[in-house]
Amino acid sequence: MKLSHLYSQLIKFGKERDPRKKSRISSFEDTALLYGEADTDIKKIMVGIDIDTGELLLADKIRREEGLDLVISHHPQGRAYAAFYEVMQLQVNMLVSVGINKKVAQALIDERKLEVERRVMPQNHMRSTDAARLLDLPFMCVHTPADNHVSCFIKGLLDKEKPERVENILDILNKIPEYKGAARDLAGPRVILGNLRRPVGKIFVEMTGGTEGSKDVYDKMYKTGIRTLVSMHLSEEHFKKVKDVNLNVVIAGHISSDTLGLNLLLDRIEKEEKFEIVECSGFRRVRRN
Repeated sequence: MKLSHLYSQLIKFGKERDPRKKSRISSFEDTALLYGEADTDIKKIMVGIDIDTGELLLADKIRREEGLDLVISHHPQGRAYAAFYEVMQLQVNMLVSVGINKKVAQALIDERKLEVERRVMPQNHMRSTDAARLLDLPFMCVHTPADNHVSCFIKGLLDKEKPERVENILDILNKIPEYKGAARDLAGPRVILGNLRRPVGKIFVEMTGGTEGSKDVYDKMYKTGIRTLVSMHLSEEHFKKVKDVNLNVVIAGHISSDTLGLNLLLDRIEKEEKFEIVECSGFRRVRRN
């Protein structure tokens, strides 16, 4: 498969799992072909959750000894990291879908985007892209397309299984190979607020949209009937706000959720052509097709 076709398929499938209308999405700001020629043939890929200079040097060693055509990072790098906060706009659609007023949702996300932009601005975001260029190693990052897949998958599964108590959510998640594997490494799903026997109520799955949304949204969620959050991760600042509202919070796991999203996305890509995958930086390939 050509590198340009692989990239276009990743974008296409990401749009199909996005909470926004496909017609409104031209690209994902946090997903980019960072280095490489569009007509490069891709047969063997190193995939990792985080790729920096160390992983790229390892990839170069593997390329010299065994062959390698592309490195994919899940988390944004280069120009995709510099602009990744723009993808947070999709969180407005997520909040509106559970009953929060659109103007309120937009104001909250606009404020949060500015916070994240200020955090990103001083970062040396071109380090890994420069390393890929110096090594002449094709390099790509794929963030929201993968996160959209895990978000849809978990939401669909919970809608189908209809858990009644918080412990039922853990039971459901722990049957998924990526979370089961994470549990063996002491990073499996866990409840950080509420208790196992509490009723679930209405669930909000918070697994896409660039990064955590506004910390001031949880009381508004509560008013719409939401009683449980299922998230990849939660900062301490956000945790304190959720605690004040008394929601249940299930943390599925960050790296394991990212891995699940990438696996679901790669499953769709590999219906067209199989690749040899080199796992690194927390990623483990699990095929479902």
